[in-house]
Amino acid sequence: MVKIKARDLRGKKKEELLKQLDDLKVELSQLRVAKVTGGAASKLSKIRVVHKSIARVLTVINQTQKEKLRKFYKAILLPQPPE
Repeated sequence: MVKIKARDLRGKKKEELLKQLDDLKVELSQLRVAKVTGGAASKLSKIRVVHKSIARVLTVINQTQKEKLRKFYKAILLPQPPE
């Protein structure tokens, strides 16, 4: 798994991000099993990369959700200028 960039994630839709999050969680669980069973060192070093990728995906999801809520409530709470 290549390190995921946050700028690449920002262009994706929420459904795509959730699917990628599920894939990363599955991969992390497989790597943890490999760690317990005495897997190769290359697999053990990937745990950190996958864990940080999960954090990046969750961060982008939360940031976009908060931004949408800000726009929604800004439109409601700010008075409209008289015409």
